[in-house]
Amino acid sequence: MSHKVTTSWIENMQFESTNPSGGTIRIDAGPENGGDNMGLRPKALMLSALAGCSGLDIAHLIKKMRLDVEAFRMETEGLLTDSDPATYHTVILEYHFTGKNLDEAKLKRAVDLSIEKYCGVMDMFKEFSEVQTNIFYHKE
Repeated sequence: MSHKVTTSWIENMQFESTNPSGGTIRIDAGPENGGDNMGLRPKALMLSALAGCSGLDIAHLIKKMRLDVEAFRMETEGLLTDSDPATYHTVILEYHFTGKNLDEAKLKRAVDLSIEKYCGVMDMFKEFSEVQTNIFYHKE
């Protein structure tokens, strides 16, 4: 199995990239790097990929475990090295669950399964950065 994307130059610093599912995204640099601020930044997309991968795992497990979760979001921060090329040396991924009847033990299990077993993007990130995770439960 493989994934293939096609990334095409649009103009200036803008590119459009396909996804195997058929969607597209626009990538651009900020004005400080000659771009027009009309697209997503490549390094930040890596953080989105990490959260998206883990989030898909957890959403599947929430459904499978029949958990009562009203809202679920992830906040991801990547800390960059000071040298060029700047790379993420540490990534902090926070999981936020909101609901009236949160089963904290099962939600923690779902997060742990994603982190330790299912999320391939998480596994790749661990090869080049320290990944810190935190879980927050917001009971309404």
